Amino acid sequence: RFPDTYNTSITVPVLVRSDTYRISTEMTSYMNAHSKLEATNGKTALPVHSSEGDATIPVALFGNGGHDDDDHNHIDHGVTRAPYERRFSPYDFNGGTTLAIAGEDYAIVAADTRLSSGYEILSRNVTKLHALTPKCVLGSAGCKTDIDQLRSVLDINMKVYHHNHRKEMSTPSVAQMLGNTLYYKRLFPYYAFNVLAGVDAEGKGAVYSYDAIGSFERTPVTATGSGQAFIIPLVDNVIKHNNRNDENRPLPAEEVVEIVKDAFVSAGERDTNTGDTLEIMIIRASGIEEISFPLKAD
Repeated sequence: RFPDTYNTSITVPVLVRSDTYRISTEMTSYMNAHSKLEATNGKTALPVHSSEGDATIPVALFGNGGHDDDDHNHIDHGVTRAPYERRFSPYDFNGGTTLAIAGEDYAIVAADTRLSSGYEILSRNVTKLHALTPKCVLGSAGCKTDIDQLRSVLDINMKVYHHNHRKEMSTPSVAQMLGNTLYYKRLFPYYAFNVLAGVDAEGKGAVYSYDAIGSFERTPVTATGSGQAFIIPLVDNVIKHNNRNDENRPLPAEEVVEIVKDAFVSAGERDTNTGDTLEIMIIRASGIEEISFPLKAD
């Protein structure tokens, strides 16, 4: 208030701290919104065109990001709302079944030729058997690309051995080499489940069973793949003679081949990843005999 000589009075407003903060906050919000609006060229929503239908994505102008919880007129691909979980696997299980049986003077290895992924049949004529020597055959089920790579590595090692020693590698040596090769990749293993069948230096049948990282053992019978659970109980009873009191006679190769056919027919009835054609290899000291047998194609 001025002295009375001026006969007037003037009231000067005083801004308290709370008012100053409010004005500053509003100005900042306005400037931010204005700059964002200019950045979008005056648009408050961006159109989206896709096979799922046309929609719009609101442009974030204020604290809530321009989203209305009740507004569902947009496509949520994990970007505008809660993110989706995304995964990738370098492996794929391509199905199939392998079986190996050791006899007195022979070994038999068999596998189907169906290549599948999930419920899809990718091919009906892909072999799962691979001859490493004239007396040794590898059977593999699992991921097709890993199986191909494993075969390539084994073939290279076999050639190096042959050049260095001028002879073929024996079946027990091949078994050890396969175990070492799988173990070297134990931190990122080949997704391949292998059986190895052949005859040893004495002419007797030799069958080896493996896990994915190279642990193996010599066994009379073994099976891997998607139909393993259907085949193992049968061959344990008929070939290994488990829990039976009758005479365990040596079976000739021809009779074992018929048992193998019956085993794969039974597995194909329950396993959709096993079918199309059965490949059988009879390995003797004199060489390898191949037999094909049709399985169901559905």
